[in-house]
Amino acid sequence: MPVAAPDATRPSVLHLDLDAFFAAVEQRDKPSLRGKPVVVGGTGWRGVVATASYEARAYGIGSAMPTMEARRRCHNAAFLAGRFAAYRTVSQQVMALAHELSPLVEQVSLDEAYVDLTPTHPGLDVAEVSRVAEEFRARVRAVTGLTVSVGAGPSKLVAKIASDLRKPDALVVVPPAEQHALLGPLPVRRLPGVGAVTGERLTRVGIRTVADLAAADEAELVRMVGRAHGTGLLAYARAVDPRPVVPERDAKSVSAEETFAVDLTDRRELAERARRMVDRVAVRLAAGGVSGRTVTVKLRRYDFTTLNRSRTLAQPTAAPREIAAAALALLEGIDVADGVRLLGVGVSGLTEYTQQDLLAELDEPAAGDADPAPGAEPEQTAGQQAEVGGVLPLGSAVPYGPPAPPRSAWSPGQDVAHDEHGPGWVQGSGVGRVTVRFEGPHTPAGRIHTFADDDPALHPAPPPRW
Repeated sequence: MPVAAPDATRPSVLHLDLDAFFAAVEQRDKPSLRGKPVVVGGTGWRGVVATASYEARAYGIGSAMPTMEARRRCHNAAFLAGRFAAYRTVSQQVMALAHELSPLVEQVSLDEAYVDLTPTHPGLDVAEVSRVAEEFRARVRAVTGLTVSVGAGPSKLVAKIASDLRKPDALVVVPPAEQHALLGPLPVRRLPGVGAVTGERLTRVGIRTVADLAAADEAELVRMVGRAHGTGLLAYARAVDPRPVVPERDAKSVSAEETFAVDLTDRRELAERARRMVDRVAVRLAAGGVSGRTVTVKLRRYDFTTLNRSRTLAQPTAAPREIAAAALALLEGIDVADGVRLLGVGVSGLTEYTQQDLLAELDEPAAGDADPAPGAEPEQTAGQQAEVGGVLPLGSAVPYGPPAPPRSAWSPGQDVAHDEHGPGWVQGSGVGRVTVRFEGPHTPAGRIHTFADDDPALHPAPPPRW
């Protein structure tokens, strides 16, 4: 089907965004976690948050935050390694429902997509779009047990901003005549392409809202941020976005970069900035369910000359340790003595990840990380606070402690089954023990049992069926 720009006279573009997706799946499948703070991602010493439930977000926890910082903010949260197979299954169910709305579905990540209703719903008005979107939201809830926020507007830009306005579990439809009123009062940082550096530059010249940007002089804006970036931002601020909804969208790369306020020459500081970017890239790879073979370092010198150095790995990876090792080796080969104003790290050559638990890779230490101090005693997990084979009563105040050692056979949140007790999930492990809570999506909150971690009656299991 030919792909054209959306009809700017109708709110025909939907943006679908599953609410706190990874954490919501965990709360759905684990009744004891419903209504409680849940953090999904790397659980090790250098872990990175992939998704936080809304209860955890109330503590200021967000995506790409170091897990140890998240633990400091909410030590009673459940920190889970994630179950990629479960997330993939739910994503496929939701995208199948989206394809029933229209053949024009552009999937952005596991939990996010655009839909252009034009081919299947001619003559759309606000009432019709609202009806279609509400029926879709109800079907998602019935099929998956999850909530999805939907924004609708005349463009991808407006639809995406609308879907985020009243999350979670909301529908916002923006008629074409109201899009300027919607965008105008918003902070300029809400526009795509306005990051911390660009936002600071705009603020310094008095451009704080989208309306301020829409009224800005184009020539001045181009001088500040460059022609392509400046003209693009001005178009967005004026609600001009002709980008079509492209079905079967495939990302070509995942990257992160930073422009420094002062040129950097210290290799150690540049290496640390690169490691942080690797963490962000790893989170995005996890969210997209992909890994990549080629690692690229982008560096812009003091004189604005730009260098790109790449290394292709033997196998695709999403592991922060492997990406960081390649990136740091590339960085080591570049002369930085005169100053670096921009640094970026990217992964390309993407392919669908094949291992069941992609998020476990976020626990791997980055190159150069030291282990905890010799002789340091880790805090106890829930599994270490109960007798082997013991049972804790429902409602017990059992904290979710620090992670199991990286080489543990059991990861927090993992689906398991016991020959006697049935299906459950790993709540904690360490010092030769593993604690399991036996419950499922349609059971009451379950009881806890602790076993030796090599108990022959305990087995890994597939995700439970909703």
